Amino acid sequence: MIARRSFIAGSLALLSRPAWPQERKAERIVRVGVLDPQPLAINAGNLEQLRKGLRGAGYSEGRNLAIEYRASDGRAGRYGSLAQELGSAGVDVLIARGTQAALGARNVMRDIPIVALGVNDPVDTGLVESLERPGGNVTGIAFLIKDLETRRVDVLRALAPKTRRVVGLMNMGNPAIAHAWKMAEEAARGFKLDTLLVDVRKRSQIEPSFDTVREGDAVVVQLGTLGATQRQSVVELAAHHHLPAIYTARQYVDAGGLVSYGLDAAQLFFRAATFVDKLVKGAKPGELAMEPPPKFELVINRKTLRSLDLVIPPDLLLRSNEIV
Repeated sequence: MIARRSFIAGSLALLSRPAWPQERKAERIVRVGVLDPQPLAINAGNLEQLRKGLRGAGYSEGRNLAIEYRASDGRAGRYGSLAQELGSAGVDVLIARGTQAALGARNVMRDIPIVALGVNDPVDTGLVESLERPGGNVTGIAFLIKDLETRRVDVLRALAPKTRRVVGLMNMGNPAIAHAWKMAEEAARGFKLDTLLVDVRKRSQIEPSFDTVREGDAVVVQLGTLGATQRQSVVELAAHHHLPAIYTARQYVDAGGLVSYGLDAAQLFFRAATFVDKLVKGAKPGELAMEPPPKFELVINRKTLRSLDLVIPPDLLLRSNEIV
């Protein structure tokens, strides 16, 4: 009797099981577009920070995440067409680094949320309506250029105290850089320094521009996407003319430049993941307040410092993030 009952129970259990294994419901794949001035090979470290942030929010490539990357390679006029490519690829959210990339994307994308990274004075440039309530389809991380440029001039002045004239080696074809130079000039005047602008918009202009740049005592360099492939050349020219120079990104310092003060790009990309997650889950970009950068970094090249016979003031040494 016990054996018979066991057989019946086992038979009922078998009947209760589905005839075929149930298929797992496929997860939605979130497609994230990245629009950047730099080629992927140069920007790989920042992309890894984006992936790290997205993994923390539950997204991973090969399961529920796909990343599409496009780079302007130093040609700002390509941002619009590259953004259209990403839109055609079906991205759910676009990450655009820099003011020109964000504006280029916004001009051709109205329905896809845009996370703008490291944009300056976005209200003044017309990118958003306000920092607290951006409106439209753009949100992200922004900063006020006046504070940043004042700090850069101050750092350069502290490292090179004999400076009387500051030269701006600027790509004035970039509206964001043109605005930055205006703020840098204002800061220099506040420190009782003279200024000289050298406008460079083509790669072929960089080397001959130093015939004028050398008339100054120190240089503020902002070339935007133009400088992405010309860092080594600019650094070597500054060294040849024995000119202290401050740059916007640490890559210049890694190439031998004296000092950089600017946004920590890795932290920008890591933080971008939080915006992506909120937008994918239904938040409206126009209602997501823009945030200040999570971190600025001051990086100084010790070897270049010595070659220029300069020393780091103690207070600046305490505030520096890294001496390479």
